[in-house]
Amino acid sequence: MNLTFWQGKRVFLTGHTGFKGSWLSLWLQALGVELTGYALEPTNALNLFERAGVASGMHHVVGDVRDLNTLQQALKAAQPDIVIHMAAQALVRYGYHNPVETYATNVMGTVHVLESVRHTPSVRAVVNVTSDKCYDNQSLDRAFKEEDPMGGFDPYSNSKGCAELVSAAYRNSFFNPETYKQHGVATATARAGNVIGGGDWSTDRLIPDMLAAFAQGREVAIRYPHAVRPWQHVLEALSGYLVLAERLFDQGPGFAGAWNFGPQAQDNQTVAWVVEQMAALWGPDARWRIDDNQHPHEAQHLRLDIAKAAQQLDWQPVMNLNTALGLTMDWVRHAHTNPSLREVSEAQIQAYQALRVN
Repeated sequence: MNLTFWQGKRVFLTGHTGFKGSWLSLWLQALGVELTGYALEPTNALNLFERAGVASGMHHVVGDVRDLNTLQQALKAAQPDIVIHMAAQALVRYGYHNPVETYATNVMGTVHVLESVRHTPSVRAVVNVTSDKCYDNQSLDRAFKEEDPMGGFDPYSNSKGCAELVSAAYRNSFFNPETYKQHGVATATARAGNVIGGGDWSTDRLIPDMLAAFAQGREVAIRYPHAVRPWQHVLEALSGYLVLAERLFDQGPGFAGAWNFGPQAQDNQTVAWVVEQMAALWGPDARWRIDDNQHPHEAQHLRLDIAKAAQQLDWQPVMNLNTALGLTMDWVRHAHTNPSLREVSEAQIQAYQALRVN
């Protein structure tokens, strides 16, 4: 990462009120970015955005990516150099119950962002954050590469595959690398693994569900103990987005396209392995069991090949999964004793940044 790159840059970030968006907003503020966020208000009463006072260091715009006119006006007002699109309906199980909302947000929301970029001449780089679940996953025990076909069994996963196709179509049609001198916009998509970290209070996510149960003295029910996922700390994924944005801005279409950001191979672990590690970190009161009830389909194997990012972006993880889990638990413990969640989060950002830069 080039820390001086970000000083004074104008960045437009969608989804800044979410878990990942809040962490990225704090990081961009610390880097000296002139930051505009565009998102709905947080849906959970308990959320990092409000608890950490994220809005205090940025221009906070309440808006819906499904509203094209409002989004276009906000983007034009901000006149950003870089757009990072993270606004999404991000939960697999919620997508089963709310498929129309999921597609409207994840597919048409992406269309609206890219269409707004098309009419905002200041923009030079766009990072569209999709998902590791965008691939056509046949539960084969191998890591997905960027050139593998898009798919997705369920509405959420499929909507992210669709968002990738939308991005590719806009890149081909309006932001084509061959005509870069005419339009001046480099676009890319980022596919990260299962992110963990402090401040995630979302429902139907493994770590938040576990921590909530442990704190209440309940036994946590685990749905898919043998499922393999590419676990990584939230700051690892965000660092990939930032490095990618730097390259797109400085070097243009040579870095356009799709990119995987995931852990090293040994950190693609089962759900049960993660549960056991977190239970050990919590202490002897942590209890869990396997949930034998019927649940909607979720892929059993999901791993990402990160060779492209390592070779072309010089990006790879700087912490292993045990460290990431420990950092998450440290955040939780400090949050109980420190009234400023912003201070706790910023300290972890600075410590991680030192690892990334050194």
